[in-house]
Amino acid sequence: MRSGHAVISHKAVRRLQEGHLWIYRSDVLVCEAGPGSIVSLKDKTGRFHGRAFYSSDSLIALRLITQDDRSVDRDFWRQRIEQAWHLRQRVVHNSDAFRLIHGEGDWMPSIIVDRYGEAFSIQTLSQGAEQIKPDLTELLLEMFHPRAIIERNDSKVRTLEGLPQTMSILHGSYTGEVVCHENGKLFSYQLMSGQKTGAFLDQRENRAWAATAARGSALDCFCYAGGFAVHLASMCDEVEAIDLSESAISQGRRNAELNGCGNIRFETENVFDRLKLYDQLKKRFDTIVLDPPAFAKNRSQVQAAVRGYREINLRALRLLKPGGVLVTCSCSQLIDETLFLNLLTQAASDARRRVQVLQKRTQGPDHPFLLAMPETFYLKCLFLRVLD
Repeated sequence: MRSGHAVISHKAVRRLQEGHLWIYRSDVLVCEAGPGSIVSLKDKTGRFHGRAFYSSDSLIALRLITQDDRSVDRDFWRQRIEQAWHLRQRVVHNSDAFRLIHGEGDWMPSIIVDRYGEAFSIQTLSQGAEQIKPDLTELLLEMFHPRAIIERNDSKVRTLEGLPQTMSILHGSYTGEVVCHENGKLFSYQLMSGQKTGAFLDQRENRAWAATAARGSALDCFCYAGGFAVHLASMCDEVEAIDLSESAISQGRRNAELNGCGNIRFETENVFDRLKLYDQLKKRFDTIVLDPPAFAKNRSQVQAAVRGYREINLRALRLLKPGGVLVTCSCSQLIDETLFLNLLTQAASDARRRVQVLQKRTQGPDHPFLLAMPETFYLKCLFLRVLD
């Protein structure tokens, strides 16, 4: 592994001491290293502050790996993987599809590993992570003996690192579908074509909790592959699941079939249009789920995203029967929890509905976030109940 050294500003030192793992290019005073190198970090006085991945292209020039003055070698990464695995053994239940390594949340910045039964899907999202990909692959093989390891490096984030977008099979064979358990239910995953590494695993626990709160007639908006819909089906009389993507709807029907759910109706439709129509028709539901894609992927989109979130939540609240439950989510990291709560409050006021908060949840514990690093906290999920 290539090495080097960097001198960082006082501002960067303070940032690291507060628990953040990123150093921006403007706070790097000197750096003598090649792309993807692991560099030692020092301040202007020569004091050591850790080791980090170096990127020659990204505005995030350095990603802290350790604050200890130790060698970052194969044994180092084995220990980090073991730590992540021990956590998952404690917090993941009744599921064999989950996130094994969650980047910065596991002190393995820009490295993602998701487990789908005997198949693993990985992402190396920085120059440094790309450099250790061979070691990472070998360690996963030694420690877990997976049937296949898929590389899902088609994320646009890699372009910021000057890295190509690519997908490949790094080990073994892959037939196009993996069937795994999530909360005891069966789901089909397409690891080479599904969203992220194949699925949205961060909602696993929220989907289980939604099943306990659901009843009657349900509407699952932005249903993707039917994760919420399948969980709701066991508790509801009927479930209507809507998504604009025909491939997602097809996958949803497959998942409903795997679980014998005959009470789900999947439809390809624009959710905004369908909610507006149902509002005009005064159609009513007992349970509604709003789990949209990220409306704000950069700061210029925040205001439009707020309007979008407010509109869908306003219409959903209008569609609920008295005592009905709304499960509403935002995966936009730029829409922080306070902003999300405020727009929901405004939506409830505009809908003239009195609303209780039953639960305030976030991403599952296999997607841990760091207190000092708000960038790692992105998923907001609220369970709301209308009183009248």
